[in-house]
Amino acid sequence: MTAPETAVELSGVDKIFNQGRAGEVTALTGVDLSIARGEFVALIGPSGCGKSTLLRLVADLIEPSSGTVTVAGKPARRARLDQEYGIAFQQAGLFEWRTVLRNVELPLELRGHGRKERRARAGEMLELVGLADFARHYPAQLSGGMQQRVAIARALAVHPPLLLMDEPFGALDEMTRERLQDELLRVCAATRTSTIFVTHSIPEAVYLADRVVVMSPRPGRITGVIPIELGERTESTRQSPGFFTGITKVRAALRGTRVPEETVGAER
Repeated sequence: MTAPETAVELSGVDKIFNQGRAGEVTALTGVDLSIARGEFVALIGPSGCGKSTLLRLVADLIEPSSGTVTVAGKPARRARLDQEYGIAFQQAGLFEWRTVLRNVELPLELRGHGRKERRARAGEMLELVGLADFARHYPAQLSGGMQQRVAIARALAVHPPLLLMDEPFGALDEMTRERLQDELLRVCAATRTSTIFVTHSIPEAVYLADRVVVMSPRPGRITGVIPIELGERTESTRQSPGFFTGITKVRAALRGTRVPEETVGAER
């Protein structure tokens, strides 16, 4: 069966918390977004604009109040049951009593894979994120950046076609953050994984993404979609004119100032 060209599709999505009750809050309104297979999309906007809510809708951790969410051509609920995605949060969320290897094995264990296959796949993922030598260590023995790499390896262990990331590098120092950004891009390219990445950092969004989706203050809606054309990321990318141009466009969209027409509402 041929994989769908669209990894994620949100159409007319609203999310209202406590709908019809005291304290009703409209978190998202009128969200339309298509994400192509293999594409890296960053979500950015002010605190409380609904970035994490949108991510949780894609993951089927919450349901939309209206509209539809499809993942890999399936309703979000079916995609979750079929484990079509991996997910990583700001906190690595590792189990302290399990070794690094056994943390990465966990999603495979939950899916009923045999021990030999689990070990082989987990070892492959640790090799991919550069932590094969730490397989027998425990999370407390690792730095914060290393723990996040383990979390990424765990999210990728089932070879999901989609990776959902909610500020996974937000608590890290700048140098570690930049190293992990490069690591993430390398891993996603190697695995051909589609990625939705929530961040508050404009430079991070521009450096990582094929497109940056800009959201308004609550109720969250998409106010701009900025294509980023930097080619392969290298050490010089962060000093390139294109990088600073991308930052300027995203900052303008966040401020609600004029952005060239082709950068707003652009869809692949």
